[in-house]
Amino acid sequence: MRQAGLFGLSEQLKRLSDCGDPLETMARVVDFELFRAGLEKALAYGDGAKGGRPSYDPVAMFKILVLAAQNTVSDARMEFLIRDRLSWLRFLGFDLGAATPDENTIRLFREKLTRAGAIDTLFAAFDRSLRERGYLPMGGQIVDATLVAAPKQRNTAAERDAIKGGRTAAQIWPDEPARAAQKDTDARWTLKFAKARTLPDGRPGVDIAIPSFGYKSSIAICRRYGFIRRGKVTDGARFDGRMLRDVVTRDNTASDVWADTAYRSRANEAWLRSMGRVSRIHRKKPRGKPMSPRTAAANAKRSAVRSRIEHVFARQKDQMGLFIRTIGIARAEVKVGLANLAYNIDRLIFHERRAAMG
Repeated sequence: MRQAGLFGLSEQLKRLSDCGDPLETMARVVDFELFRAGLEKALAYGDGAKGGRPSYDPVAMFKILVLAAQNTVSDARMEFLIRDRLSWLRFLGFDLGAATPDENTIRLFREKLTRAGAIDTLFAAFDRSLRERGYLPMGGQIVDATLVAAPKQRNTAAERDAIKGGRTAAQIWPDEPARAAQKDTDARWTLKFAKARTLPDGRPGVDIAIPSFGYKSSIAICRRYGFIRRGKVTDGARFDGRMLRDVVTRDNTASDVWADTAYRSRANEAWLRSMGRVSRIHRKKPRGKPMSPRTAAANAKRSAVRSRIEHVFARQKDQMGLFIRTIGIARAEVKVGLANLAYNIDRLIFHERRAAMG
């Protein structure tokens, strides 16, 4: 193949720009330098006095994690795509033909952030930048949770009891370190109920219980702009209602809080009142009685607002392919945290594009 010159390369990049390179838009809208302070503090790189190959720029490496979250790309695939795609090279700031991170470098970078617990700090840094641009938490907040699947574990009854008892993988399989390294003792099985439709003859259908293994991502979004303002990752068996206090924020300019019936309890209602929040949580159907038309109408109005959070989960699962392939809740928190941050970046681009058009 004939080798392209510098003019040919610049012409190809120009054509990418003319076609509307989305990564150029991201680079223009998002100032990734706002993450540098948090990254450098978490990574604690040396000054290079001991020699060795210098580390890649931490902001460029963090961009790689964002791209991986947006495109459902493994570390090995990411290594190839960085070298293969001119648009990715340009976005990351790497020169054509120069050294680029391999899959081990990407994995170790993520592991350093995991051990430092840096994802919450980086998420908060981006949220502050949203506020500085005028995207304040407004209009109230919507709360919900979704199950994020992980590879299913096949354990004996005794092993399951040991996991539920809080024993670690190394304690359960002390003589099998390779097996223990592949066992996720933080994820849990749970049942997800699918609401059945009414049968043609008018009789109610039978709800379906679907077993699911993995983790649960609880989030709160602001109603006005739809940004994820706070998130929490737990095992998949954690009850949704217990997570209300972990995700509801104090700084939304409106007091309303929307959520489904799983979050309605006397304790949660009392806590919301003590926080100066107004509950817009769905009301449950009375046991053994039909729901009153007034309650049904009120729930329908709440659903019109609450349904907006389903678009967040649809974006993360259907388009971003959110799935936990790592071991342990610490890595799951990083995976989900990056997905939440990537969603907010996409949401910011949406708002900025709409503002420019109107």
